[in-house]
Amino acid sequence: MTTIRRILCPLDFSRFSRHALDQAVALARETGAEVSVLHVFTFAPVVQSVAAGNTIPMEPMRLDASTRAALQTDIAAFIDDVDTAGITLTTTLFEGDAVTRILDRATDWNADLIVMGTHGRSGFERLLLGSVAEKVLRKAPCPVLTVPPRVLTADHGLALARILCPIDFSPASLRALEFACRLSAPQGPGVVALNVIELFADGGGMRDELALDTPDFRAQLRRTALGRLHAAIPEALRATCPISEVVTMGKAWKEILRVAADEDTDVIVMGVAGRSAADLLFFGSTTQHVVRQAACPVLTIRA
Repeated sequence: MTTIRRILCPLDFSRFSRHALDQAVALARETGAEVSVLHVFTFAPVVQSVAAGNTIPMEPMRLDASTRAALQTDIAAFIDDVDTAGITLTTTLFEGDAVTRILDRATDWNADLIVMGTHGRSGFERLLLGSVAEKVLRKAPCPVLTVPPRVLTADHGLALARILCPIDFSPASLRALEFACRLSAPQGPGVVALNVIELFADGGGMRDELALDTPDFRAQLRRTALGRLHAAIPEALRATCPISEVVTMGKAWKEILRVAADEDTDVIVMGVAGRSAADLLFFGSTTQHVVRQAACPVLTIRA
């Protein structure tokens, strides 16, 4: 199993971050890691009208002593009933931009894993503003485990988890497969390596392409993809844990969620591609859809 010694768990006092904290503590108990709980207090922006041409010197805002003490009390109360027996758990309070401070803490502390809750928001607000969790997972110096609202308890340790790893043959997805295999125990359920063929998935394409879209053609596509998937998995990885290979056809994120449900998956391990902000804003990404809608934790690995 891969070595996880330091787990960073940001919290915002929501039930979502409490689910993440429970998961972080369960992982720490399994791996012997220590947990750093981090709360970032973000000041609301203050708007002031001034005459044209006038300037106002901007001073960085700071928590006063009484507010800091109250927040530290709130953090202690939030984690008070968490079973931390045998686990080293510390708390840290920062102020500023949440994403920046989480990334700073992960880097400065040499975190091996970040565990975060997601709020499961959707629609226009998410489209325009994104989320702290999604911004962190695209820039984090270490893997990030996002825990969706549907996950109420940490029922399984990672070593004995049923792991689903989508493979699109990118460096990020192949690195994710390697990480997934290192997580899984030799005697565990192992890893399902999934490749999704998106060609013709939504009935789109040029007229000539649609003419080729026959059952025989799809079967050939599946055979070709399965052969490529098998060849992409090094024999050294197969020796570490059981690996099964699955090829499906459809929209990638929908197929990932469907197979995860069919396989009763405990955790999805995915590679994160470095797509541009404009691309993500208008088109989204497979990772975003899976993180938002998964019924199990999603562990993301950057290329």
